[in-house]
Amino acid sequence: MKKILLGALLIGMNMIFIQESKAQLYLDAKQPVEKRVKDLMKRMTLEEKVAQMSQFVGLEHMKKAEKEMTVEEMKKSHATGFYPDLHSSEVEEMTKKGMIGSFLHVVTYEEANYLQSLALQSRLKIPVLIGIDAIHGNGLYHGATIYPTPIGQASTFDESLVEKASRETAIEMRAAGMHWTFTPNVEVARDARWGRVGETFGEDPYLVGKMGAATVRGFQTKDFTGCDKVIACAKHFIAGSQPINGINGAPADVSDRTIWEVFMPPFKDCLDAGAFTFMMAHNELNGVPCHGSKHLMTDVLRKQWKFNGFVVSDWMDVERMHDYHRIVPTVNEAYQLSVAAGLDMHMHGPGFAESIVAAVKAKKLSAKRIDQAVAKILEAKFKLGLFENPYINEDKVAEKIFTPEHQQTALEMARKSIVLLKNDNQLLPLDKSKKQKIFVTGPNADNQTILGDWALRQPEANTTTIIQGLRKVAPEAEFEFYPFNWNLRKMKPEQVEEAKKQAERCDLAIVVVGENSMRYYWNDKTCGENSDRYDISLYGLQQELVEALHATGIPVVVVLVNGRPLSTEWIADNIPAVIEAWEPGSLGGRAVAEIIFGDVNPEGKLPITIPRHAGQIQTYYNYKFTSKWFKYATGKSTPLYEFGYGLSYTTFDISPIRLSATEMKLNERIKASVEVTNTGDVAGSEVVQLYVRDLYSSVVRPVKELKAYQKVYLKPGEKKTMTFEITEKELMFYNINMQYVAEPGDFQLMIGNSSGDKDLQKVVFKLL
Repeated sequence: MKKILLGALLIGMNMIFIQESKAQLYLDAKQPVEKRVKDLMKRMTLEEKVAQMSQFVGLEHMKKAEKEMTVEEMKKSHATGFYPDLHSSEVEEMTKKGMIGSFLHVVTYEEANYLQSLALQSRLKIPVLIGIDAIHGNGLYHGATIYPTPIGQASTFDESLVEKASRETAIEMRAAGMHWTFTPNVEVARDARWGRVGETFGEDPYLVGKMGAATVRGFQTKDFTGCDKVIACAKHFIAGSQPINGINGAPADVSDRTIWEVFMPPFKDCLDAGAFTFMMAHNELNGVPCHGSKHLMTDVLRKQWKFNGFVVSDWMDVERMHDYHRIVPTVNEAYQLSVAAGLDMHMHGPGFAESIVAAVKAKKLSAKRIDQAVAKILEAKFKLGLFENPYINEDKVAEKIFTPEHQQTALEMARKSIVLLKNDNQLLPLDKSKKQKIFVTGPNADNQTILGDWALRQPEANTTTIIQGLRKVAPEAEFEFYPFNWNLRKMKPEQVEEAKKQAERCDLAIVVVGENSMRYYWNDKTCGENSDRYDISLYGLQQELVEALHATGIPVVVVLVNGRPLSTEWIADNIPAVIEAWEPGSLGGRAVAEIIFGDVNPEGKLPITIPRHAGQIQTYYNYKFTSKWFKYATGKSTPLYEFGYGLSYTTFDISPIRLSATEMKLNERIKASVEVTNTGDVAGSEVVQLYVRDLYSSVVRPVKELKAYQKVYLKPGEKKTMTFEITEKELMFYNINMQYVAEPGDFQLMIGNSSGDKDLQKVVFKLL
């Protein structure tokens, strides 16, 4: 009955909406967006304008938090919130009056429709913009397709696949009533202790920018106008991925050179791809909170880069300029400082709107600054078609979510994201026809840790765990399974001993270890948002479990399910086969099994360097020579696995580099070619990577920088020529005067299948 009444209400309100559109230009869909925005803003009071800049958490989220959280817990949380002096029923009334412009943490289409029905009772009938963290699929929605987390997406080195998955995510979001995704996270991850590494595309600015831009294109296409697209959000601006101690939101203290050479380029790539929103970073940058930085929001974004969208804050970070960063004595001053600096929308909660209205009336903020912000927010709502189509057809939702096509994309991405790290004596792939008893165990073998962070619990039928995948892919094989609880903190020595005893009766063991990013077990997770570590080894008794299985004398395959690089040096030295699965998503268990049994040839490459120990942090491939001038006095100084590295079940040969010329002038280009040959017995794909080093320059440059890559598929014995063009662009950097130039001189060109020197062909050419 409730659904019927709501349906009748929606139909009635739509009729009124259509009638009024004839009288009010902004409600006329035939009018240009610019005219509609201008007409609507003429009709708005100051209070209604500032309301558009105000975002709140969803009603159902709020109601749940009201029951379960204290005020102090809410202040400390980055994921759950309510408003101690504002009940959810009062938020409903505010929405009816047009005093809220946006919501987040709305995870059902029923609530999305209800919120829109409230908003359309307001004087001007402005729909609300609903944002959500759809980081790798719309994972906070129950039943969505969950793709591999971004670190796995980057491992594919396949931008078209990333764009396709993002396009499908946009379709699923709109089907569920959501319009705005808080992704891509294009921070360049340079500290494996930081829990959000898995939410990024890795350590290289070029690769991160390519993947981020592909994500933006997938969500927005060329223009996000329409009812099947969503707004992308480039975040977090900027440098939060290099916190001074690995902790999320900790200060970033880095030079302007590092900011512009490492952290800025991916954001500019996203902007060039059309990203309509930017989100500021939690951290302070060189002593200035990003949320109060006029330099970042206005001077760089709007003036230098000509950004034409709007900027949103992150979770309660404006308030933190008062109580955490302590750069202003009151919250009101924090609100005013942030908006004056260039912030357009506040996430989340009461107090902001009242403060900004009062500041404008007191002439502490200009009305023009408010109009600039509101115009862009309204532009988004018009382009998304929310004024014409604010509601979701609830009967059509199931047709667009977790579809066979989307599942296939998720499976393909999982297959291509998995990295084979070690395969001594060709232990893998396993032979399905060979009769052997296979022991499977580990805390990540049979649960939803494979979904990663930013995914709530999904239907069991939608998720293929690793043990399920093994049984599906090799139904004739004999598996013996010993289950561990998902909670790494509760592993017991007697469980390890029992697993060892069972393994002794088997011919081979597969052990699935790693980390837990499940945000619905917030206090128990070891990876993901706000789960930073000072130690990046296997947590709990996982190392003991692997060593116990190794001690049985049977071959052991280690499968890692994790969102950050883990220092598994003992495993690298002692275990014959190691697979980095990252967090491979809904169909991840099947993809892992297909690789283990050879149905799929692994092709993933590491988008981030894996250190041997937390003491090697920071470690990345594009280092300065003197950072490795001396070796550590104890232990090895080389990384455990290098950026760009990944094995295959076949082998590839890359010929010496042929240059079209050994000298080039500015505005000219040369071509560099190599022949790639599949020298093995299995068809496979290789990622051919091109690196450049400026041999002598006015400032110190990295030993190598990724400038291009191409992926090639080859049958056994097949050979193809891969050609790269080198232009002035690939040689440019910020010189001693911070001018972006290419300096004449010698450059070393390197082409190979990883960043490791042993895997690279090298040649020198001259820029005249």
